[in-house]
Amino acid sequence: MSFSFETKKELCKLEQKENDCIMAQAYGMLIFAKSFSKRNISHYTGNPFVANCLMNTLASIGIIMDNTVRLTAKKCEKVYNLSVPLEEERIKIMNCFGHTGNETTLRINMSNLYGDKSIRAFLRGAFLSCGSVTDPKKDYHLEFVTNYLNIAKDLVNIITMSEELYHIEPRVINRKGNFVVYIKGGENISDLLAYMGASMASLECIQERMVKEVKNKVTRIVNSETANINKTVAAAVKQLKAIDCIKRAKGLDFLSNDLKELAELRLQNPEMNLRELGNLLSAPISRSGVNHRFERIIDIAEEISKEK
Repeated sequence: MSFSFETKKELCKLEQKENDCIMAQAYGMLIFAKSFSKRNISHYTGNPFVANCLMNTLASIGIIMDNTVRLTAKKCEKVYNLSVPLEEERIKIMNCFGHTGNETTLRINMSNLYGDKSIRAFLRGAFLSCGSVTDPKKDYHLEFVTNYLNIAKDLVNIITMSEELYHIEPRVINRKGNFVVYIKGGENISDLLAYMGASMASLECIQERMVKEVKNKVTRIVNSETANINKTVAAAVKQLKAIDCIKRAKGLDFLSNDLKELAELRLQNPEMNLRELGNLLSAPISRSGVNHRFERIIDIAEEISKEK
């Protein structure tokens, strides 16, 4: 199963004991359902845990939903179509959450959220109804999808009103006529999942983020060391060519004693870096000192090449 499926499964298993939280989660699931109006309250989902959670949550407040199961044409997967068939029960739900069903535009009724616990429950219900989260092994992306722009904007305000989530900056985009509230970043997503109650999913995000950070750090170190090695090898090759040129044309005795000693050390130790060579000299010198001497050797080789 997908990471999103397992996250919702974890959230559905949370026990709701306080009535305010039960109501807030039910409200979150309903207002982000496929349809929430006096004429139609319905939702569909391919997750059986979400279907059972919605039915049980509404049953706890005295509302019975119809559940029709059908198979998809392509993958033969089950889709659960949930609805409230009786008009009087739909009106009861609308009144329960402070909606008339005749609003010109649907908004989240903030009076249904009594504090931090109910906000957590509401966001949990919203995510179960219309949310999804990408597998952290692939990307860090969590989103909520709704048909209403004002609902999307209200959701952004609810997420950012919590002191624990103040650092999260949700964005809203229009995707094929729907409004998507999305969140990026491993830390942001793990914090929101933990806030909603998905502790295991949050820990998995944290663990995957740590693994990626270690891998990236190792990659940077390896790349840096590889670049340094390549640079050292290229410099050594250039130095060896210069030494060979002088040796063939004039012999190494042509060089001053300090340059001759360094040239012989380079021939004997082609793999060493400048600092290591400097330490092997009879009178050790710094890396920059060794580099300066090699520059003199290369200049001499270039002069000899011009004479030819």
